[in-house]
Amino acid sequence: MAKTPAAGPNTLAARLARLGLKNDADFVLHLPLRYEDETRITALADARPGVAAQFEVDVLDSEIAYRPRRQLLARVRDASGALLLRFLNFYPSQQKALQPGARLRIFGELHEGYLGPEIIHPRFHVVGADEPLPERLTPVYPTTAGLGQSTLRRLVEKALVRADLGDTLAPELREKLNLPEFSAVIRLLHTPPPEMSQAVLESREHPAWRRVQFDELLAQQLSLRRAYTARRARGAPRLKPTAKLTDALLKSLPFRLTKAQQRAWREIAADLAQPHPMQRLLQGDVGSGKTVVAALAMLHAVEAGYQTALMAPTEILAEQHYRKLAAWLEPLGLEVAWLTGSLKKREKEAAIAKVGAGDTAIIVGTHALIEDKVEFARLGLAIVDEQHRFGVRQRLALKEKGLFAHQLAMSATPIPRTLAMSYYADLDVSVLDELPPGRSPVTTKLVSEARRDQVVARVHEACRAGGQAYWVCPLIEENGVSAEANVKRSGRSENAVLQLKTAEETYARLAADLPDLKVGLVHGRLKAAEKAAVMAAFFANEIQVLVATTVIEVGVDVPNASLMVIEHAERFGLAQLHQLRGRVGRGAVQSACILLYAQPLGELARARLKVIFESTDGFEIAREDLRLRGPGEFIGARQSGLPLLRYADLEDEALVEQARAVAEDLLRDAPQHAEAHLQRWLGGREELLKA
Repeated sequence: MAKTPAAGPNTLAARLARLGLKNDADFVLHLPLRYEDETRITALADARPGVAAQFEVDVLDSEIAYRPRRQLLARVRDASGALLLRFLNFYPSQQKALQPGARLRIFGELHEGYLGPEIIHPRFHVVGADEPLPERLTPVYPTTAGLGQSTLRRLVEKALVRADLGDTLAPELREKLNLPEFSAVIRLLHTPPPEMSQAVLESREHPAWRRVQFDELLAQQLSLRRAYTARRARGAPRLKPTAKLTDALLKSLPFRLTKAQQRAWREIAADLAQPHPMQRLLQGDVGSGKTVVAALAMLHAVEAGYQTALMAPTEILAEQHYRKLAAWLEPLGLEVAWLTGSLKKREKEAAIAKVGAGDTAIIVGTHALIEDKVEFARLGLAIVDEQHRFGVRQRLALKEKGLFAHQLAMSATPIPRTLAMSYYADLDVSVLDELPPGRSPVTTKLVSEARRDQVVARVHEACRAGGQAYWVCPLIEENGVSAEANVKRSGRSENAVLQLKTAEETYARLAADLPDLKVGLVHGRLKAAEKAAVMAAFFANEIQVLVATTVIEVGVDVPNASLMVIEHAERFGLAQLHQLRGRVGRGAVQSACILLYAQPLGELARARLKVIFESTDGFEIAREDLRLRGPGEFIGARQSGLPLLRYADLEDEALVEQARAVAEDLLRDAPQHAEAHLQRWLGGREELLKA
């Protein structure tokens, strides 16, 4: 199978790699977004404004004009009329091609311009005498900067000649599922005949697309089910507990576990006692009590003579876990170690030495836990909180610290059923679907930015009555792109500086507006010790109003805080809004979350605010979030490493179920077909699914 050559960042190979195109199978499955009909010539007189068409014309003249900016203009005509071609950006080669007398085939949309009918930036080429028209529709592929359609078409055409397009599904199975043959489907989608409806093809309602969607889901299910089976075949230490420590913790807690917590704990305990590695996801809404279930699992491992580690994505969240676990477990005679990048060198080295010697059984920390120098004497259980916030390699790294360790992932972002069936099919899932008693419901209010002074008065009133409040600063936008999007795209956080500036300005303004209250400020750029000091002061009610960036999104638990204000709420995602709202309502006092928004609201922002206003059910919010954002954004695919579903629709639950059933049959009865199918769709990327 031919592969593209390795090369530097700006070469053809690098551009292709950005699209995931490395071998013939990748090109075969790089399917068109849409099509253009170049099989016929339209007379200029018959052109319809806004409708793309192909014309064959002669150049009358061309010039570089300056009105108001430098541009290339060419007047062309056919037997039925004339028009203007306008190029706002152009190359010398284009200028040279547009010589008077040249015959062109041009493709584009006609518009009425200042000087009459024109086409802006048409695609064109010079034609020779009797040059035949294409016999098929012209595909338009997803691409990246610096990679033209003509190059992609040429590479796809070569791949279609070289690649093995043999079917991975047996004829009887295709007949049973009413699916067309693979090679016919692929050739039709890359080069459809002109009589084929472009609308049907582009809406992906054609039976050929059904086959592609099924195949994509089948590859995903095969990989996940195979990973699940392989994991259950591997050996792992059977963690046989004494129940001494877990019973002591349950007796010491000032509350009783909910039925959901008891059920999840039983499921996890049963897994830990098995001779194969647990890989379980504990998911529950904000405040559903995941940490105490994790504590029981950690004690189970300690009772069995093993170490256990909990890794969290932020220092605030890690420290919150450390404080809770230390408060619960140190009275039982257990030391909880704390390992984070901000520790002083001597403290860090001492903690690492104790972990390596096996003197410390319970370790809590950030990604510092997966540094090369950190070695565990006997790691039996690895817990990853908010696991979707870590990159796939980071999750694998912790898992590999204990080669046969059991793994528990925790998430406060509930996962809709279709997503769980598709992306998490290799995990066992425990769900905390009820909140502990005593949690007060949170009232959500939508308030226009124009009424900001009234919101400040509400904060003053709540704090004077003995409560506390959060004031969350907005994500910064540059040129209409959110800071979150910019950070994801660039891997850097230039916008963090802007967000910090906004936080500092908000802090100064609130401190001036509320002179009789103590206002604090916390953000991601504070040193760990400074951040910890501010949070400790807020927890002790020495600070009444905490101005913060989204650094407090998870892991902050201050029962006395009963008011949350989120400024420019329209800039936040649904999951973030729900997580932030979950920082209040943790005590017995009636709590409120005020979403301050600025007009005008875009359609997506309006939809998000409507969902968060109408629902407090994390699972319902997650379903809506999936619908609004799509699976790739929902699971943080850029971080997770999971191959995105490019063609299948997760809402097609019947097709997901069908693919799941066929995957199990193929793995059992036709493993060679399963392997061929996986190679075609995933190649060497399957390992990423196992994190």
